[in-house]
Amino acid sequence: MPKTKGQGIVFGFIMSYAMAIGMEVYNIAIKMGFSLNIGGLSSMTNAVFPAAMVEASYMGLFVFLFSNLWGNRAGAAFAAKHTDPEKDNPYFCQLMRQAGTAAVMCPTMSLVASILFNVILAKQPVTQLPAIWVGTVFKNFPMAFFWNMFAAAPFTRWLFGRIFQR
Repeated sequence: MPKTKGQGIVFGFIMSYAMAIGMEVYNIAIKMGFSLNIGGLSSMTNAVFPAAMVEASYMGLFVFLFSNLWGNRAGAAFAAKHTDPEKDNPYFCQLMRQAGTAAVMCPTMSLVASILFNVILAKQPVTQLPAIWVGTVFKNFPMAFFWNMFAAAPFTRWLFGRIFQR
């Protein structure tokens, strides 16, 4: 885990982009209609990846910004409220921090995506933003939670450990 401010920035960028790439692959696959095919998302093709990488290139910056403004702090506060580092398993404390962060960051990034992709680019009426946002959270939260727990966070810890080996 990060020991310095510089390491924290590197860790944050890796995590932000690991989350953004996973979520953009998921959302682009849905947008391309793969979830409606026989086999669901298992019918996805490589055509998803270029579009997902373009969107992840700038969505990752939003993730980094908002996680540093409030997402990480909210996750730490959630973990502090529900765990005791003196008594609880450190892995459990870490998972609770991830869960708290995901619980704040998914609605945040769903709002960003709703405004950007639905209101600005797709010209949906801004009066529909609350419904669009809630629907986006419903769609994205399960993926964001499990992607964070089982893919993005373990990958980030692994890569960070490789970069900053002792």
